[in-house]
Amino acid sequence: MTRGRFITLEGGEGVGKSTQLRALTAALEARGVEVVATREPGGSAGAEAIRTLLMEGSDDRWDARSEALLFAAARADHVARTIRPALKRGAWVLCDRFVDSSRAYQGGGGGITDADLLTLHGFGSQGLLPDRTFLLTLHEGEAARRLAVRDAAGADRMGSKPADYQARLAARFAEMAAAEPDRWRVVDAGRPADAVTAAIMDELAPWL
Repeated sequence: MTRGRFITLEGGEGVGKSTQLRALTAALEARGVEVVATREPGGSAGAEAIRTLLMEGSDDRWDARSEALLFAAARADHVARTIRPALKRGAWVLCDRFVDSSRAYQGGGGGITDADLLTLHGFGSQGLLPDRTFLLTLHEGEAARRLAVRDAAGADRMGSKPADYQARLAARFAEMAAAEPDRWRVVDAGRPADAVTAAIMDELAPWL
């Protein structure tokens, strides 16, 4: 049986990853592809339990090192129980965030070295990387507007990080995409949602 494809969506807060995850799942299923749509932190029973610890409470509940360890533990369970079994049976896995978010948030935002984060990932998840990562980007003003709307509805810990932290995130994501062009594709998420979906599907077309 042919191994499935592992696709991740990355980017800062409010760029529309959840919207695109739903749209891409529908588009791929319409083409007869088995899709496992998942998220991080979460995606398995153990990882969802850790998600509660990570996403609730005050901004300073955990420092960057504690966050990195918790994310790595959640990801290890997610990979072992959800992602690898799905890929093995030939399904496509679409994931809202993966290890690159740790590299951006706890790395670019929190100051943990990329080497340390990848060492954790190598141990916990045996170094699994996506086949393709889409970085959804927004102009700073639009990102701030979307975050303000979401804050009014009650943001989680990661979404309530201050503006300078959000700027470091964006810079780190851009660095990773530029350094690994074979895996990453940068997509302008400021366009209408259906246009963003179409752009991503165009990139995936050679695998369909």
